[in-house]
Amino acid sequence: MITLSLRCYFLLLLGLPFAFILAVFLNNQISIIATVIYDFIVLSLAIWDGMAVKRNKVKITRQSLARLSVGKDNHVNLEITTDQAATIQVKDDYPQKFSVSTENFAIVVPKNTTETLTYNVHPTSRGKYTWGDISVRQLGNLGLAWNQWEVAAKQQVSVYPDLIGLRSLNIRLTLENTGMMRRARKIGNGTEFAELREYSQGDDLRLIDWKATARKNRPLIKVLEPEQEQTLFILLDRGRLMTAQVQGLKRFDWGINATLSLALAGLSRGDKVGVAVFDRDITTWIPPERGQSHLAKLIESLTPLQPVLLEPDYLGAVTKVVTQQTRRALVVLITDIIDATASTELLGAMIKLTPRYLPFCVSLRDPKVDTIAHTPTNNIKDTYSRAVALDLLSQRQSAFASLKHKGVLVLDAPCDKISEELVDRYLNLKGKSLL
Repeated sequence: MITLSLRCYFLLLLGLPFAFILAVFLNNQISIIATVIYDFIVLSLAIWDGMAVKRNKVKITRQSLARLSVGKDNHVNLEITTDQAATIQVKDDYPQKFSVSTENFAIVVPKNTTETLTYNVHPTSRGKYTWGDISVRQLGNLGLAWNQWEVAAKQQVSVYPDLIGLRSLNIRLTLENTGMMRRARKIGNGTEFAELREYSQGDDLRLIDWKATARKNRPLIKVLEPEQEQTLFILLDRGRLMTAQVQGLKRFDWGINATLSLALAGLSRGDKVGVAVFDRDITTWIPPERGQSHLAKLIESLTPLQPVLLEPDYLGAVTKVVTQQTRRALVVLITDIIDATASTELLGAMIKLTPRYLPFCVSLRDPKVDTIAHTPTNNIKDTYSRAVALDLLSQRQSAFASLKHKGVLVLDAPCDKISEELVDRYLNLKGKSLL
């Protein structure tokens, strides 16, 4: 499709003063004829200019989109190739539910070059979405007309949990496993023998291997690592409280991200990892397995799930774990806590895990509540909101105190920091061989 440019409209309007001058000094008939001829020439040149673009169209392709991460800025690349210098405008047909960094591009591409246009999309919910075609407008060499067309680029893309965060975490864990961060580890934390090394001042004398010392005729100590091939089981609540929006994502999305991060950490440490998702019933049950390939299974199984407006059955979920998981395991329950009264059932369920298992309750806190609670106020409405926020935090602390008193490990962290803090806490537990 050909559309006139601003330059063309300017030239057409420029004919009006000349038409007025001809009408004054000659006559109206000559003025009209001259104006028609002038406009015809300008429009003919504009049409020719727009048609000529077809012979030198730029080539645009959208690089294949990988799996997108929810709640993250994901890069989308458009590659432009041209033989001639070109002035173009580009608009990609991204899903309208996504927020984007740049909606339209207007650039000048030098001849015989290939350029890449990049914009970011920020999805806030998981699922399948469709990208449409790419709309392109290219200005003719005379600047009188645009030639507009669409590049066929329709494709369906899936939005997954935070895979970008998982990749970063995987790099960190790999560095630690390969020994590049070995000096950060404390000798003697763990129960499994890793290696022998020479004694240095400050080492625990209890770790000296006397037989090896006698053979080598120099003091050698044992380096112990956390025991591997243990079991980590994660219970993820998808009940009513997990439907709430927290910092642009559902609390359940934050829970899935934390689940996968913890699973990756467990698998990287050689543990068997299992996951169950529940509301009134267990809706997803993935038995414990080890190996990095198990992570892909977890991702594919958890991605389609959504929270529901049902109260969770904590006792039923824990009972299922106790029935199916006979060996001692670290059982991590990811949920949210409102107050001591509402968490009575949760407390009863977690107590059922002790002392055979190591129970760990993880709560996803809304950072907005913290902000309101700790921000001074100067009007009645804000003061009331702050009082409610302070009361909520106080009741949460009371609920956690009850859990701790019964021997349950607890972690209450903001949703946007829960994955990192949970992984650090797990690695600390492994390092201390508490499991």
